[in-house]
Amino acid sequence: MARTTVQRADVWMLVREHPTVPVGSTLRLAEALAEAHGSRFALWRTDELVLGVRGGRLELYTLGGERVPAPTVVCVRQVPGSMRDEREVTLLRHLRRMGAVLLNPVDAHLACRNKFQQLQELALAGLPVPDTLSYTNAPLEGVLHSPRFRAPCVVKAVRGSKGGQVFLAPDTRMLHDVRGSLALHVPLLFQEYVAGSHGRDLRVVVVDGEPVGAETRTARDGALTSNLATGGRATLCAGEYPEAEELAVRAARALGLAIAGVDLLFGPDDTFVVCEVNAVPGWRPGMTGVTSAVLALVDRSLAAAEAPVTEH
Repeated sequence: MARTTVQRADVWMLVREHPTVPVGSTLRLAEALAEAHGSRFALWRTDELVLGVRGGRLELYTLGGERVPAPTVVCVRQVPGSMRDEREVTLLRHLRRMGAVLLNPVDAHLACRNKFQQLQELALAGLPVPDTLSYTNAPLEGVLHSPRFRAPCVVKAVRGSKGGQVFLAPDTRMLHDVRGSLALHVPLLFQEYVAGSHGRDLRVVVVDGEPVGAETRTARDGALTSNLATGGRATLCAGEYPEAEELAVRAARALGLAIAGVDLLFGPDDTFVVCEVNAVPGWRPGMTGVTSAVLALVDRSLAAAEAPVTEH
């Protein structure tokens, strides 16, 4: 019996495997895309798809064997840190090779997956970033004894999200004392401590080269990290720090991101430093311009992909 084909959807949202349930800004964006595109929109989870090469052509199938036509645009809503090369990254490359436009591109997601790789790209683009020390296979003890090591410093894993695995090391002795308790499944970063930004930062959401939302985030009880997932408080501030918003746009561009959440630290004398860039940013309901900006970006991407090719 011939396999049936799933109805084609031009716009996809791709999220993590079950039992993940879209929440917050991901859910709001999915609802807005569904309202805007109706049956042309579909939400897929990564564990619902089977990759295929048949007769020299790339194909997609459901678990039931139905052929799934490739979409025109895919809005990727899986945090890059949880992506694996042999799993989600392969799926994204498969979709791209089938002609889909990814928001954001694969290479941009990969750059954001590793916090040190981000810093490499940002520094090469001439953007201000904290001085940072990291390693590959060097022993942690050797790194801590390096004459290039400086304390106090902020310690974080090269892969992490939502403010987890981040702490302030006031001196070298403290790190020597706790080194046996540090999670070493991925390398660590030892980053310059920007004292003026202790417990606060600025998040700017950038869509297609424009700042479309901003908020200051403040930690509770004097904590170092102000991420909302760790109990921080947010205050909307779009337009209050134009120089920071311009820097955020440059950071998103340096990493090749069409949609980005850029976290900035407050430096001395009203300056800002790029802390990190997120390829799958969340945003508060009060950031009313973000969802509409993403919808407009999807529409532009659809129009560009569907435009007839003119011969010269």
